[in-house]
Amino acid sequence: MNNLEDYLPYVSSIWPHLLETIIVRGEGIYIWDKTGRRYLDFTCGIGVTNTGHCHPRVVTAIREQAGRLLHLQANTAYHEPMLLLIAALQEVVPSELDTFFFTNSGAEAVESAVKLARQASGRTNVIAFERSFHGRTLGTMSLTSSKIIYRAGYQPLMPAVFFAPYAYCYRCPKAEANPEMYGFDKGCDWALEQVNFLLKSQTAPEETAAILLEPVLGEGGYIVPPSHFLLGLREICNKHDILLIVDEVQSGFGRTGRFFALEHFGIVPDILIMAKSMASGLPLSAIAVRGEIMNRWKPGSHGGTYGGNALACAASEATIRVLQEEKLVENSARFGKKLMDRLNSLKESNQCIGDVRGLGLMVGVEFVVPGGRSPDGKKAKAIQKSCLDDGLLLLTCGTDENVIRWIPPLIINENHLEEALNIFEHALKVTANS
Repeated sequence: MNNLEDYLPYVSSIWPHLLETIIVRGEGIYIWDKTGRRYLDFTCGIGVTNTGHCHPRVVTAIREQAGRLLHLQANTAYHEPMLLLIAALQEVVPSELDTFFFTNSGAEAVESAVKLARQASGRTNVIAFERSFHGRTLGTMSLTSSKIIYRAGYQPLMPAVFFAPYAYCYRCPKAEANPEMYGFDKGCDWALEQVNFLLKSQTAPEETAAILLEPVLGEGGYIVPPSHFLLGLREICNKHDILLIVDEVQSGFGRTGRFFALEHFGIVPDILIMAKSMASGLPLSAIAVRGEIMNRWKPGSHGGTYGGNALACAASEATIRVLQEEKLVENSARFGKKLMDRLNSLKESNQCIGDVRGLGLMVGVEFVVPGGRSPDGKKAKAIQKSCLDDGLLLLTCGTDENVIRWIPPLIINENHLEEALNIFEHALKVTANS
């Protein structure tokens, strides 16, 4: 086999549905398949290509670095791209988080954060949240509960993990029972009450190393919590000397209209997890930690060969500079508002849309059976397929696969957004009876 056509029978036998979208090129907000057809990519590599496909400045940084040094293991010596990246990260992460540890993927970074929390605290247990997604390794799937497919067939999983309900206001039992008194803007503390109940009933505070959460749920449904939920978790952690780990693998690097989603909520975690869009498509992840915590990690007890790879670090430093200098974070906030306004307008005239929520360009549209709140995954899939047929790539998410997520590159302009929304509106019409 020496060309694409030679591989097609093999691909067809395993993933026949992918043959329609074998992608050969990407530029900016667009990708092209093997037939030359162009698509608007509002999947962004699942939140990876925030600077767009093949941003010229990122590509230049990669090419130049590739001619100088591809890799040097961090235990051997520091290299310049890593030091430049650290300097860039110090400009964008909370100043309290002054030390960094580099890995390759989001799952590795989550594993690193949990290992550090356990060793630094001398405790074993971790509280995670229902509908969360933190990865597919044995440890991270033990912390994941967004879909059963990630866990089925792999039991027993890592012990000492306890799940609390996330602040999912659209489906909060208090808000559903009494919407006049409870809801997103009405200060309902049900989710915080459940965390406190967990600490009284299943995992004692003195055994709990960390609380791990996504500030905006990703795979679990693009769920935005009220700010008092995260503030309350910070208070619980402070009270019991528990470490707060914030997973910004999908929500970081401008996605929510701030460099990190935690900025919307006014909290500083003890450990911040970064990945996905960190290097515009090259594999790189990291945790940012308060130095006093990092210093409790026994030297040599954790690491990896490729963590902080020189090529990936160069791409990441260029990515941060592009986000800053081209004001893509501000662009995310601006066009996120436009997107939300238009989607909320469509919600008024389409009973199949139960909820529209998001921050910046991390927006979810939840589909329900008209007349109630029963999840309608079939409808979401039909919308997704119709959009694909018309040249717009979107992804679904949520435990019931009934949420369409909007994650375009942060470089979008008025024309891109209008084209995508027109395709989406057309999909609503053509699937009205499905």
